[in-house]
Parts: sequence; C-alpha cells; structure tokens
Amino acid sequence: MLPLFNTVVSWFLKKRKHQMELFLKYPIDVQHELMIRLVEMAKNTEFGKQYHFASIYNYETFRSKVPIQQYETFEPLIERARKGEQNLFWPTQIQWFAKSSGTTNAKSKFIPVSNEALENCHLKAGKDMLALYINNNEDAGLFNGRGLRLGGSSAIYEDNNTYFGDLSAIIIENMPFWADFSSSPKTEVALMSEWETKMEAIVNETINENITSLVGVPSWMLVLLNAVLKKTGKDNILEVWPNLEVYFHGGVNFNPYREQYKKLIPKKDFRYYETYNASEGFFALQDTNDSTDLLLMLDYGIFYEFIPMSEFNGENSVAMPLDEVKLDINYAIVITTNAGLWRYLIGDTVKFVSLDPFRIRITGRTKHFINVFGEELIIENAEEALRQVCEKTKTLITDYTVAPIFMDGKIQGSHEWMIEFRKAPKNLNYFTELLDNALKSINSDYEAKRYNDMTLTMPKVHQAETGLFYDWLKFKNKLGGQHKVPRLSNSRDFMDELLEMSSSEKVV
Repeated sequence: MLPLFNTVVSWFLKKRKHQMELFLKYPIDVQHELMIRLVEMAKNTEFGKQYHFASIYNYETFRSKVPIQQYETFEPLIERARKGEQNLFWPTQIQWFAKSSGTTNAKSKFIPVSNEALENCHLKAGKDMLALYINNNEDAGLFNGRGLRLGGSSAIYEDNNTYFGDLSAIIIENMPFWADFSSSPKTEVALMSEWETKMEAIVNETINENITSLVGVPSWMLVLLNAVLKKTGKDNILEVWPNLEVYFHGGVNFNPYREQYKKLIPKKDFRYYETYNASEGFFALQDTNDSTDLLLMLDYGIFYEFIPMSEFNGENSVAMPLDEVKLDINYAIVITTNAGLWRYLIGDTVKFVSLDPFRIRITGRTKHFINVFGEELIIENAEEALRQVCEKTKTLITDYTVAPIFMDGKIQGSHEWMIEFRKAPKNLNYFTELLDNALKSINSDYEAKRYNDMTLTMPKVHQAETGLFYDWLKFKNKLGGQHKVPRLSNSRDFMDELLEMSSSEKVV
C-alpha cells in the first residue's frame, strides 16, 4: 500500500514545481497583483473602510494610506474577532486563531488564521516543502514510511464559537487525508497538551514505525531523539529508523545543533531542509540540497515589505517593496496577508543573498539584539561566532542566552553568556577568549567597543548545568515546540532568572 502511495503522491507533488515558475519569472508583478487583490477583497471590511481601500490602486497609495501595525495596535480588532465579530479586517469568516506566546512577552498573542491562509499558505507550504525535496531527490522514498511530526503543546480550545491553539494543532486539525495518513504520531497523541506525557507517548508509538522523515524545531527534536535512544538502548537513530532520509527543520538557527545531529544520524547523504514559518504565515523554503538559503515564496497570499534596520523606528518606519531591496542589508519584515494582517511587523529580520530569485537568510529579531553600548550585536553574529568556536574546541551546545552587564560607576560594561553544553570545552577560559575574538572579527562595532577594554570588557561565560534551560522553560510554562529560549536581550530579566535557578559555579 505505502509504495504505491509514495508513487502517486510524489507524482502529484512534482506538478507543483512547474506552478512556482510564475513567481520565479515575474516576482514583482506577482506581488503587485497580490497586493491589489488583497485590498480589493477587504475594501468593505471595517478596516478597509477606515483606511479607504476603495481608493487604493497602486503601492504608493497603499503605503500612504495604511499605517504599519504591531500586534498591540491591531489587538483590539483581533479581540473583537475572537468574540465572534466578522468582517472586521478580512471578509471571510475567521474561526481559527494561532496562539503565540513569543519569547519576550509573557502575554499571549492570537494570530488570525483564515481559511485562505490555512489552505493557500500554511498547507500549501507543507506540500511545497515536500515537492521541492522530491524534485531535488529522484530516489526519495518519503511515503514508503511515515513522517514524524513534532509540534507544540497542541490542544485546541473553544471560545465564543472561535478556536485557538498552537498553529501546529490547527494544521493537524485541518490536514489533508494523505498527509495525515503518512504522518506519525496519530492525531490524538499529536494533540496532547501536556508536553512531557506527549513526548513519552510519541516515543512509544514511533519506535516500531518505519520513520522516513522528521519535522520539528531542532532543540525540541533533539530532546525527542535522545528519549528514543534511551528507550531503545540504541547508539544512533538509524539503528531505530534505518530508512530515515531527511529532517525538515525551522524555528531556531540550526548551526548550533548541526554536529549533534550528525552524531545522532551518522548517514553521509542524510538531508537537512530548512523552513521559515510562523503563526503569521509561511514565508520561505530551502529549495536546493546544497544551500541553506531560503527561497521567498511569493504566491502564498502574503505581500512583503522591508525596513532597513539602520532606519528602523517601529510603526513609524518607512518600508519599501520587494523591487527596492538590496543584497546583504539587514531588513525588518512587514507583511500583508490573506488572513487580514495589514502592514504587520512580525518582528523578524532577514537579509537577501540573491535577488534572482529572491533568496533570504534569517538574521534575528527586531527586539533580540544587544545594543546597550553601541555594539549592535545581532543573533546572526552570535551564532556564527559560536559555530566557529565550537568547531575549534570540539564542543557542542544545547542552548544559550546573552545579556548585558551594565556600567556601574567605574565598572565597565560587558556581555554575560549562559551556555548549556552537550559536550563542554576542556578550558572555559580558552573558549571565552576564542568567542570574544570571533565576535570581534564578525562585528566591527563590537570590536571597536572592546578596543583596550574602553567600553566593553571580556565577556563573562557561565557553563549551565544540564537541563537548566529546560527547567526554566518548564517553570515559565513554556515547554513545547513553539517556545524558544531568547538568545539576545537588552535587559537582564532572563539572565537573572536563570542565575537564580542555577547552582553552577563554572564561570569565567
């Protein structure tokens, strides 16, 4: 049954590759027509009337009439929609809301998910992810077995005849039969809300399955894979699932985890495919075997704008359309979607590495950086520095976070790192020195502030005890695939909480 299923589904998915050629050949035209279509659809909504959508006929009028929005600005309309009001910001019924807690704010966000967004963005992207992989790998046998899906804490809740939960839960609830048929664990396990119980149930269900692919966030998938090895007593994952061929991952930078996965899955031709999705939409996909650069998907009902981070000023920023972007500039993303998010700041930053086609790399978050002393340290800098140092010291990292040490009188500022190692360095002082030098070589602003210890002194690095970040997330009620450890912050809130929970004395 499954081999025939693999043949039929693979043929169906390959057809989609040809449909992508339209936005690859005419990206600007596709985006402009999409913007006009979204405005036309929503012109009779409350939001559309407020901002005179009926008079918008090109990008310039769209940009001049519709303000840039953040969640806090848009929240009153969303809350009304959650109580059952319709035609507020999108003309078709909004029944689903993806609950997203984020990492910097304890308050939950509820992102609207229309039927159009569900079908033509999230589910379409899932099919495209498979289509691109199958087109690039003629011998792919994904559907000869099952794909192991690891979502967040996935219960669905009803409120005022609307429903909310993790995006992963909404997708599982609305998954096409063929995708559900080829996925594991079964739906009732995938939708379990208590994370630790669910992990155990997934292990028990899947260890005897023929798993051919993995889908999930790298940090949480590592926890699951190690639990599988512990349960089975095997040395690596291929001894449990010999036909495993690809891991589709996203949510956090994969580089800090790459070496750990190579040890767990010691297969030379094993494939890793990166995705870029969020509650607000599915944005980009890795489209080749040999590069992790992400193809910006322009036909998912999402209109894109970009703000250079050097000019970023929140809702008061001036955004530009796709045809004005340049290579190697850090941009904040602004989206307009087929779920009624209008010129919405999602909080992510990217840079373009190709303009034909438009390919991007994720560089961080608009709020996740350290610039207390003018050093402008972004996540991309931190993770490239860690990659270099881990390679030199043969170390492996599980999680980390960084915070500033503020100046106090004659005491100069610094950066404080809390790092949980899977394989710790032999000499933490040497690791710290290499990290400092790597950051200097990557970030000229950091190097200038470190010159002669003028503004910044040598960073302080803590070696966290095993499980500290897991315990911290559990304490914050944030266990699960959608939750991530905040990497960089301009405040000390996260660091102080971790230090209070930590009993580690290993610090330099």
